Amino acid sequence: MQIRDILEKVQRGELSAADAEKYLKLQPFEEMGFAKLDLHREVRSGFPEVIYCAGKPDEYLVSIYQKMYEKYGEVFGTRATAQQYELVKKALPQVQYDNVARILKLEKNPEEKASKRIGKIAVCTAGTADIPVAEEAAQTAEYFGSCVERIYDVGVSGLHRLLANTQTIQEANCVVAVAGMEGALASVIGGLVSNPVIAVPTSVGYGASLHGLSALLTMINSCANGIAVVNIDNGYGAGYLATQINRLAQR
Repeated sequence: MQIRDILEKVQRGELSAADAEKYLKLQPFEEMGFAKLDLHREVRSGFPEVIYCAGKPDEYLVSIYQKMYEKYGEVFGTRATAQQYELVKKALPQVQYDNVARILKLEKNPEEKASKRIGKIAVCTAGTADIPVAEEAAQTAEYFGSCVERIYDVGVSGLHRLLANTQTIQEANCVVAVAGMEGALASVIGGLVSNPVIAVPTSVGYGASLHGLSALLTMINSCANGIAVVNIDNGYGAGYLATQINRLAQR
């Protein structure tokens, strides 16, 4: 329950001032020994805590999902494996897993949430191999309440494919450009739009791409303006930042 919800319930007489005070006095994190769940993150930043699943011991991951579901009624996790999905599913049968984006989530009232999404973010990829990172970005933005337009496989080796979607891209409040190899897509899009571009280098490419380092350096050194760059393969970070921009644009 958010602070605004508490205040509104007090105002309507649905919650006593004493009960509201008890809630507000609770420490802003849940101590689990192996983890400290940041229960007030959404109050501070507008976004609830998200679980980075990779590398977490099985029993810790399941306990964290159970606790967060108990507190919020929904949970969003990134970089999950199919094995982790099966483990969490035993404890929370309604959990959903996307094996492309590697997102493991429980979402309350998904259809209602989808109907309330705002603005528009365009998520573009240079190639089909970049889609897993792009989907992490797109699904993160959707979970946080943004409308997303997916424009995939429009890399610079066939520029006409991108130009055919120029109007759609220009209409977005923010563009996420996901590319491996030499990472040129972000620069091209940056020269076509007036709104911010978030460049996401991916580890897609042959030897000299250096697992995404070449794309990262290209994007950082872009001659186009208005481009911000996140870490290699960081679709989640791009989706989060794109949502912040989209929210500001819709205010």
